[in-house]
Amino acid sequence: ASSKVTNFPEFVVVGMVDGVQMVHYDSNIQKVVPEQVWMNKADAEYWEREREKFLHSQHDFKADVDIL
Repeated sequence: ASSKVTNFPEFVVVGMVDGVQMVHYDSNIQKVVPEQVWMNKADAEYWEREREKFLHSQHDFKADVDIL
């Protein structure tokens, strides 16, 4: 990682709706974390699908950066 900040994630996703953060994901924890109470209504299958999508995006992003 290029940052000198300890434990700074290599990859981060932040989901926003109308300027309000609703979820986040980072490469350190590799989990999608709801940031709004209403997001807790989603079932475990939803969170696993989202985690898999973000993990795939993380790997694609890393491969793209490695090419540069």
